Amino acid sequence: MRIRATVAAVSGALALSALAIPAAHAAGGSSFGADATKLFAAAHPTSGKTAFSAATAADDGPYAMNVTFSDVKIAKAVTVGTTAHVATSVTYTLTHGADVDITAADFFSGAYIYKGSYDDPANFLIGDDPAKCTVTSATTASCKGNIDVYPGDGELFNSDAGLWHAGALAVAYNGQDPTSSDFDITKIGYADQGALGSTQVQRLSKLTVNAAPEPVKKGKTITVTGKLSRANWEDGKYHGYTNQSVRLQFRKKGSTTYTNVKGIKSSSTGTLKTTTKATVDGYYRFSFVGTSTTPAVNATGDYVDVK
Repeated sequence: MRIRATVAAVSGALALSALAIPAAHAAGGSSFGADATKLFAAAHPTSGKTAFSAATAADDGPYAMNVTFSDVKIAKAVTVGTTAHVATSVTYTLTHGADVDITAADFFSGAYIYKGSYDDPANFLIGDDPAKCTVTSATTASCKGNIDVYPGDGELFNSDAGLWHAGALAVAYNGQDPTSSDFDITKIGYADQGALGSTQVQRLSKLTVNAAPEPVKKGKTITVTGKLSRANWEDGKYHGYTNQSVRLQFRKKGSTTYTNVKGIKSSSTGTLKTTTKATVDGYYRFSFVGTSTTPAVNATGDYVDVK
């Protein structure tokens, strides 16, 4: 869920308008992801004030609920292409006060990731559905959910690639229906905590290879070409990854191990080209070790028959 547009939409009306949004979920609908995005945006205005955590009944806002989060576990990297939906699992521990009923039908919690600072994040992603929390004691629960990413829906800019931080939130409606004329926002609880972990959100990479001529006479030179590209989240296509170090590797027929032959750099369009002498039958491939914004990738080996 892209928070840039959401912040602009809800930061003015802040808590009241944001809490009026989740009516569908309070009534048993499935709008958790969209609702949680608006809640988070309202709680994190660009001023840096965390409105919900500071709210009191006198503020005409939700109260700060006695819920904290810990032991968040998320994948080291989340690799995202141009169109396919990506879901990555997150687990965490939820700790709550005795006055909080986490088994209530209108209590929801979920983990999220955000880009930039916690007070003023540049982007925010959460799961479509709330996490499933299993009670482990009178005041704790073990929770598991997903972070869902839809690159085809414009949720990511290329500048979003890199380090993201993990957090978690919870909301308790306590029987309140935001669509009712009797709705009392001060009876709704909200908790939100950031800086609980981190992950790298990366642009999916692709790598090709072609070795020619084939077959080739022993001792003759072959030319190996290919291309290193990565997902562009802004136009939904793959573009060459320029000026990157790539290794040419060789695996002898009958072996399972590739060895380095030489290192080269990708061109201004991501293309690769180098030469080497053919001595025995085997497979040639290019290998890219990856960067913080782009994952490692190996091309599928191209077989060369040496006569």
